[in-house]
Amino acid sequence: MSIRVYDILGREVKTLIDQQMTAGSHSVEWNADNNLGGKVSTGMYIYRITAGSFVATKKMSFIK
Repeated sequence: MSIRVYDILGREVKTLIDQQMTAGSHSVEWNADNNLGGKVSTGMYIYRITAGSFVATKKMSFIK
């Protein structure tokens, strides 16, 4: 399973999860930092969840 956050231009901002997980319900929080540890700007972001053959891509807004 993986959950990744991208900016509106499609550049990867943060990898939240990239590991095998057991079946069931899970949650994750993003503290608005990027892969380098810096804070991201206010704006629109896209997150992509991949689990086996399941793939979902959604938009989200980050407001400071």
